[in-house]
Amino acid sequence: MSLRTWIAAGLAAVSTAVAACADEARPNVLWIVVDDMSPNFGCYGETAIATPNVDRLAREGTRFSRAFVTAPVCSASRSALITGMYQTTIGAQNHRSGRGAETIRLPEGVDPIPALFRRHGYYTAIGSPQGGGKLGKTDYNFEWDPGLYDGADWSGRKPGQPFFMQVQLNGGKQRENENWLKTGRKRFGVTIPDVVKPPPYYPRDPVILEDWAAYLDAVRHTDRQVGEVLARLEREGILDRTVVLFLTDHGISHARGKQFLYDEGIHVPLVVRGPGIPSGAVRDDLVSHIDLAATSLALAGAPIPKAMQARDLFANGYAPRDAVFSARDRCDETVDHIRSVRTDRYKYIRNFLPDRPHLQPNRYKDAKAIVRRLRELHAEGKLDAHQERLLFAPTRPKEELYDLRADPDEIHNLAEDVAHRETLEALRKRLDDWIVETGDRGATPEAASMYDSDMKVYVDGQKAAEAEILRRNIAIMKGWAAEGK
Repeated sequence: MSLRTWIAAGLAAVSTAVAACADEARPNVLWIVVDDMSPNFGCYGETAIATPNVDRLAREGTRFSRAFVTAPVCSASRSALITGMYQTTIGAQNHRSGRGAETIRLPEGVDPIPALFRRHGYYTAIGSPQGGGKLGKTDYNFEWDPGLYDGADWSGRKPGQPFFMQVQLNGGKQRENENWLKTGRKRFGVTIPDVVKPPPYYPRDPVILEDWAAYLDAVRHTDRQVGEVLARLEREGILDRTVVLFLTDHGISHARGKQFLYDEGIHVPLVVRGPGIPSGAVRDDLVSHIDLAATSLALAGAPIPKAMQARDLFANGYAPRDAVFSARDRCDETVDHIRSVRTDRYKYIRNFLPDRPHLQPNRYKDAKAIVRRLRELHAEGKLDAHQERLLFAPTRPKEELYDLRADPDEIHNLAEDVAHRETLEALRKRLDDWIVETGDRGATPEAASMYDSDMKVYVDGQKAAEAEILRRNIAIMKGWAAEGK
């Protein structure tokens, strides 16, 4: 080897070592993203079950008591989360949209954050315990390059390379798994239905109580999975070099939860633990789940795009939000258009299609035992006045206003109360301004061609009986639209 070659090799080795040291100085960023789950963890006050692993994250990190999603359904919520943008701004507001002949592309200058992490030298991965080495759940409503992700697990990274990993967990969907209900659930004990406390707008019916108990057991199952992730990080000696962010994509799947803008649908847990994160802290300011995009990039030392609507939650001089906004649009075949603004004390909801019932026909939700049972109780006249009004009124108010301090279950609509007129008008304006300022694409009805494009894919993917239900529901949606409902 010549002297020049030897020197060049030595300089290359030094350069590689310096780069490795620089990589190791940057933290790994790991998201644990859970399906269909509200903040039913011990650190959030749940007493019916124990959740030691999520509680540990809260004890050793920062817990956000008031975190909210911008959409109460998987694909719209995840499209917002992965871009740090409102789904209504990027045209991804309709659930499972852009899947057919007509597609959706992100606006110029908007990139999924895995792409931004890769540009910053990070290894990107997305997987789940059930994945068997396959990429985990994405569910984005826009066209994206699978090359965003280097793999389903961080083990494929180069020595010393930092990683951005998303661990996807089934969460509340676990209670839809018959095998788990029959066997896996019982391995760790089963919650007794009598001890559960559903919100008062649900009856204490055996079917409802058993479902809620199974849901709580799914929370316990999720907590054990969180423990397994933490244990692996500890075994590999990288836990203290990894920022772990735990959250869910929206609230529990129930009649006023998933798909709706009440707190049952949009309030989610958010806990962050890792280097530089305050330990044992509780943040009570209003937080939007899209903020994880900017926060994660900042923790990695990566630049935050100027157009990104997310905010870095741990930035010096961070200015807390004084309101959070959420939106619900079409969910599968069921057409709806709802917007909300939530402040420290009040929630304002606008129903743009008030002539439709709260529980519109929806094949996915109508297949659930809890919804079937609620419809049976309604038909039998066994629901109380509040339950009837909130769940089965044939129409909805155009505006809803709730005092969340006095009425956290959002039962008493104050929109017609003269004493709250000033609050109503102020929040009405806040929502109007947000719709304009953020370029809410849901303000224009979905094109019939896009609806038909997505529905063809949806119907074709079902068995004969389910496909027939979908066709019937689609006909109802088109009929109501023709009637101006």
